[in-house]
Amino acid sequence: MSNLGHSWWLDFLPGRLAVDARERWRCVGGAAVGMLLTAWLCHWLAPQMGATAAWLVAPIGASAVLVFCVPSSPMAQPWAVVAGNTLCALIGVACVHLLGTSEWAAGVAVALAIASMFALRCLHPPGGASALLMVLTGVHEPAFALYPVAANSMLLVLAGIAYNTLTGRRYPHGQRPVVAAPGTAEPRTAASDLQAALVRYNQVLDVSPDDLQALLAEAEVEGYRRRMGRLSCADVMSREPISVDYGTPLQEAWRLLRQRRVKALPVIDRASRVIGVVTLADFMADPVLDLHDGWVHRLQTLLSPTRTMHTDKAEAVGQIMSTDVRVARADQPLGELVPLFASTGHHHIPVVDGERRLVGIITQSDLVAALCRQDAEAAAAAAQAS
Repeated sequence: MSNLGHSWWLDFLPGRLAVDARERWRCVGGAAVGMLLTAWLCHWLAPQMGATAAWLVAPIGASAVLVFCVPSSPMAQPWAVVAGNTLCALIGVACVHLLGTSEWAAGVAVALAIASMFALRCLHPPGGASALLMVLTGVHEPAFALYPVAANSMLLVLAGIAYNTLTGRRYPHGQRPVVAAPGTAEPRTAASDLQAALVRYNQVLDVSPDDLQALLAEAEVEGYRRRMGRLSCADVMSREPISVDYGTPLQEAWRLLRQRRVKALPVIDRASRVIGVVTLADFMADPVLDLHDGWVHRLQTLLSPTRTMHTDKAEAVGQIMSTDVRVARADQPLGELVPLFASTGHHHIPVVDGERRLVGIITQSDLVAALCRQDAEAAAAAAQAS
């Protein structure tokens, strides 16, 4: 019981913020710039809008924290900021008309504000403060929700778009599931799987699904890095890879693939730079092989050199190779390649130096052997320590 009580008290301690000083100053600077521009413009607009009292509302300060510190949050997106604050201000005004400035009005205003934000998908914590502010100050005019509340919100959002974009943060941060681009690694956790898990979790998360998916992928890579230790691609790669060039005849490339029992050959130029890769799939994709009848004969025809001056048939590796080839750096941590092998179906990845010259190749077998070796060494060290 004492351990349980101690754990309960520990829950009140704040967690560490995993951001460096540069990011903290980026947030501070953004909030300062955003609030300054919003306040200055709204103060300037006050006479034109006929406002004689407030031209800036306190909840906008809370909105600034979200827009500039967590711009990827669903609660910080433009629709959430503008619609959340404006809608809740209108609800607060309505509660003042119906219930006055009583305690009941305060509770009902905030409750209705939250329910409405859920319904319109604009959940924004400062919106609750906007509703409460209307009750506490006894605002009766619905126009107050347009100026200053909506005006404050829109100007802050515009400042957030400019500042976050200039400082390398995506804003607005789309809340749609991200589909992997062609040629990129498919995430191990599919968007549909993540969405199903979130439905079962059934709690509001202040993080977008695409960011959550990216964090899961990063954590997976970090786990492989830990297991692989300090191993780099150069430590396990084959240093004398078989390669072909652009003009290598198809028959020669096919012979190398079958003789060496490999599924891919790097294609290099005269400076040994990787310009593509030819695989068994590239041979099978040739239109000559589309029909199944007489397939062996058509394959022989494809591989045989043409004796005439003109032909529509591919003759050299460069005519069928894939130019969208994934490569690894020699100094790249080996753990970073595990998701790539697992998600893209690659069996061989060329390893290049700083000038993209071919220096080696890594296969799935090389990766599995290195992983098993590291696990065995870790188990042996743990047994020796115990």
